[in-house]
Parts: sequence; C-alpha cells; structure tokens
Amino acid sequence: MSGVTSYEVEYRHGATRMVGQMCVPDAPRGDTAVLLLPDAYGVTGHAIGLGRRLAEHGRPVLVADLWGERRLPSGQAEFGPLIGAMAADRGRWLGRVAAAHAALLAGPGLGAARVVALGYCFGGSSALEHARTGAELAGVISVHGGLDILGSDWSAARPTSVLVCSGADDPMATPGMRADLTSAMDTAGVDWQTHLYSGTVHAFTSPMAKSSPAPDTVSYHARSTGRAWTATLDFLRETDGAKPTT
Repeated sequence: MSGVTSYEVEYRHGATRMVGQMCVPDAPRGDTAVLLLPDAYGVTGHAIGLGRRLAEHGRPVLVADLWGERRLPSGQAEFGPLIGAMAADRGRWLGRVAAAHAALLAGPGLGAARVVALGYCFGGSSALEHARTGAELAGVISVHGGLDILGSDWSAARPTSVLVCSGADDPMATPGMRADLTSAMDTAGVDWQTHLYSGTVHAFTSPMAKSSPAPDTVSYHARSTGRAWTATLDFLRETDGAKPTT
C-alpha cells in the first residue's frame, strides 16, 4: 500500500465554484486515474475515505464536487430536488462532471492519464451518463447507480468498458431498467458486465443507509458492499492491464 497526500482542488463550471478533493499516492502505479463521483451527500468524509483507499492502491483520485461550493446535503429532502434539477438540465449536470474530469487531468503529471469514472448512487448515474454522451474514459464503474434517470441514446459513446454493480431488489435499477441499459450498450459496442447482489436494495454501500426509514428501498448491506469493492479493484486492475485477482 502507498502513502497518500490529500488536498482540496478548486475548479469551476460556469459561474459555480466547485471544490473537490484530490488524493495522490506517494508511489503511483500504472497510468490510470480515478474520477470518483460521490453519492448525493457530496464530498463527505466517507467519500474522501473511499478516495484515499483507492489512492493507497496507487491511483490518483479526484473526489468530484457535483453540487458546487462543496455543499453537503443533509438528506433526501435536500438532495432530492438537487438531483431532479440535474436530471432536468443535463447540460449543467454533465458539464459539471466534465469540469471535474478536466480538473483531474490538470493535476501534476496527470495530463496523459487514462481515466476511470467510478460513481456511487447519483454519482453512478453520473458516471454512466458521462460515458453515454461521449466522454473519453478507460472504464466506468457504477455502484448502485440510479438507472431510472439515465438517457437511452448511447450513439455518442466511445469504446470503453463498463461495470454495473446493483442490488437485485433495487427499485431504481429494476430488471427492465438493467435490460434497457445493457441493450443500449450492446448497440453502441460497449464492453460491459453486471454484478447483482441478492437481498440488496439501493444505496447499499452508504453508511447513511444503516438507519434508513425505508429499508425496502434504501438499506446498507455489508456483504454486498465488500463484494462491490472487490469487483471495483479487480476492474481497475484489468483496466491497468494487470492480471485480475482470482
């Protein structure tokens, strides 16, 4: 494991100031960097912790600020309207993702890095939308991303690989939604894989979901969290060109 240096990174989308968190390994390995798109709670300590854990494996990580000014919504009543506003204005939504992507590549020595977009919940939706609309990505990982807010046209997508990790009982990633997504990716020639976890619903990696008032919809699941993390690391190793774990 590598040591990690972590610091704030300011960038802009239009008039909005964004404040992400860069996590840089002391001993980088390979040429892959990670654009970490957090869940709707934003650049929290938990999200930064994920970034540090990935950086310990040798990959520079930018934890992106999707709300601006490092806003940290307190719950569904606050972030629900924020997500709805983004889904209604995809230019702003995807412009903010693209701005974070550019900020990552602007980091020291990262201009030639191959980028994997890794997103959780709303961040997972964002990662898939970033790929769907033509971003240049070495890979995409969506962990319990909401498939219900995705666009359907993948004709602008560039060649890439996609990993989708979902709960089998997630109402925001139903069998029909998963089938629509994989069909669209097939049509676009995208290499994809899906991992489904039984007895698992939405937001299963989020510590905030441990006390969910609606556990049939949103609930933490420790085993599925561990499986998705293992799948993420294996996917990144494969993207690096290294042999995946067995």
